[in-house]
Order: sequence, then C-alpha cells, then structure tokens
Amino acid sequence: MGLAILEYIPAKTIVTQTKNHKWFGTDYNMNIYRGCSHGCIYCDSRSLCYKIEDFDSIRAKQDALRIIRDDLLKKRKRGVIATGAMSDPYNPFEKELRLTRNSLELINAYRFGVAIDTKSALVTRDIDILKDIQAHSPVLVKLSITASDDSLSKKVEANAPPSSERFDTIKTLTANGVYAGVLMMPILPFIQDTEENVISIARQAKESGARFVYPNFGMTLRTGNREYFYKKLDEFFPELTEKYIKRYDQRYVCTSPKAKKLWGIFTEECNKLELRHQMKDIVIDYKRGYAAKQFDLFAG
Repeated sequence: MGLAILEYIPAKTIVTQTKNHKWFGTDYNMNIYRGCSHGCIYCDSRSLCYKIEDFDSIRAKQDALRIIRDDLLKKRKRGVIATGAMSDPYNPFEKELRLTRNSLELINAYRFGVAIDTKSALVTRDIDILKDIQAHSPVLVKLSITASDDSLSKKVEANAPPSSERFDTIKTLTANGVYAGVLMMPILPFIQDTEENVISIARQAKESGARFVYPNFGMTLRTGNREYFYKKLDEFFPELTEKYIKRYDQRYVCTSPKAKKLWGIFTEECNKLELRHQMKDIVIDYKRGYAAKQFDLFAG
C-alpha cells in the first residue's frame, strides 16, 4: 500500500524571485512541498512566522506541475532555481509522487539551472535529468550534513538518513559528474562545534568526492523553532538547556562561542584538502563556462 499525502494545499505561484541572489548565486526559489518529516531539532522552517501548521506532516501544492510550467513560461530571464529551503524536495512521498522529478523535467525543458538542498539519497534517482540540465545550465546539489557521526546525527536529525548515507549520496552524484558538496549547517553550539566533528566532515566530504563544504558555526532561534528546540534539548541534551537560555536568551542568531577558532581550523583543513568553502568560489566553480555559452541565463 502506497503512502498518502495528508492533503493538497492551494497555490497561485511556486517559482518565485529569490530575495538573496548571493546565496549560492540562485535567481528563483521553488518549494513544491510544505512541512518536513526529518524531525531535525534545529529547523528554522518550524518558526511561527512561516505559518506552517503541523510542520511534521508533509503536504503537496495542488496542481504544482501546471503552476511551475506557467511560472517558467512567464520568466523573462532564465536562471538557477533553488529548491529545498523550506522542505526537503526528496521527502518519503516523493518516491511515488515524483513531483520533484517532474519539476526537474520542466526545468530542463525550459533550460533553467537548479540548486538542490536535501538530506535524501533519493536525489540520485534523478541523476539522468540533472546531467541533462547540466549540459546547458548550472546544477548544484547540496547535501546537508552537520554531524560526522551517525549516532549524533540520529539525535539532532531523528528521521533523516544517517550522515554516512549522505556522504555515499555525494559519492554517487560526483561519480556521475553532478556538481555536489556539503552544506555544513547549522553547527549547533555545545553539541556539534568540536574540532573533531568539523575536521571529520571536511575529510569525509573529500573522500566522497565533494567539490565544496560550506559551513555556519551556529544556528538561528525564533518563536516556534525555539520552543521545539528546547524541548528536544531536554530530551537529548538536558544539561544544555539552561546553558542555551543563559547565553542566547531571545537572540535570533546564536553563534558558537568557538566560531572564530573553528573557522580558522576549518579553512586550514579545506585548503589542505583543496575543498572550496567560500561562497563566491563555489558559485564561480559550479557556474563556470555557462555564462559564455548562454549570456542571457544570468543577465540582470
């Protein structure tokens, strides 16, 4: 018996202009699903400002493929479409629904590029389409990995695939010529912000063939997300709840007290491993050669 979406939700548009072009050089955002089943204790998308009720349940946008097609037809300029910021596009329902796969087929047909955020190995199913897109436009796949150890990733990302599986996913993607790397964020203060964890992620990334590792040594907390995070701290790291409250109180940005030191160690390790870790270098690398072939793709 197949999985069933709890509900389909209405949408007027899906492919929207990005507010931050500097974030991996993307031009548009696309979220086909709402909610997420990974159960990550830190997820900012759980914040009340996004107005997503029952965040752990996944919903799909009604008539998504028609809306995406119409959105793409209306765009005056081609560009890179980001997906995965608010909900993993390769959630458990995607295996049967294939909405992400079909949207990639549309992106390919209309000659746009794509930048994918995911924690799922299911992205490897779509290597054929990603390679087709990469023949004419930039493709970037970011596997979110915050813990080098599977037992720690299980605590902070309860229902997501283990980190080891995500490294294997990168290996499969890069072996097939797809540009992929690690999104190493958030690195949770007092939990994941150890030299051992950071260095191990960089080294495993290199062994997996990753082209880059992009970090953030800290996290964000706001209403909705904060309460859930503290509840999970009480469950898995009870000794840290009071420590977080005392240090960060109601702050939105919660930077690791070790951030400066970790950045230095991380930079040194990436330079040694020849891994890109600066945003501008990653963007230049995955877009290399496309501007010359299709100037209008990134104009404006």
